[in-house]
Amino acid sequence: MLPARPRLDGLDDSKKLTRKRREALADAIHAQAIEIGIGEVSPSEIDALNIYRAALEAMRRAVAALPVGPDQLLVDARRIPGVAAEQTAIVGGDGKDASIAAASIVAKVHRDAIMRRLDAEFPAYGFGAHKGYGTPQHLAALRRAGASPVHRRSFAPVAHVPVARPPVSGR
Repeated sequence: MLPARPRLDGLDDSKKLTRKRREALADAIHAQAIEIGIGEVSPSEIDALNIYRAALEAMRRAVAALPVGPDQLLVDARRIPGVAAEQTAIVGGDGKDASIAAASIVAKVHRDAIMRRLDAEFPAYGFGAHKGYGTPQHLAALRRAGASPVHRRSFAPVAHVPVARPPVSGR
């Protein structure tokens, strides 16, 4: 939830920004926002729901995490089920509306931080570099190491790869 006139120069769709610019804007958004809610879903929830419905559930959780619920939500091209507030879907909203762009940036920076933590926990996969996307490096790591416990089984390249056993500490 942003103030009426946030001072966020260069605010845009998170996909159009460099990592450095996204992170600087995320800091500015956190400093200026009235409230920020973060919603996460686990890999097993994504497998159970599908990626689209899991994204909607993450959005619902983000709204539920706000200390004070909003009267109106502006949402990028969809409606969030299970939310009592009025909603307005704006196609291409992350390029048109400051609050949608800010939410996109906060979500991407948060997810990238999770992927860097997973990279430290599962260094064989390169999560810090490819952020979980199906890059050639990621696919090669899956063939080499098998799937980690945090890989989505519904991610097509993982479906037929065995889950790697975590190393036993002390050996």
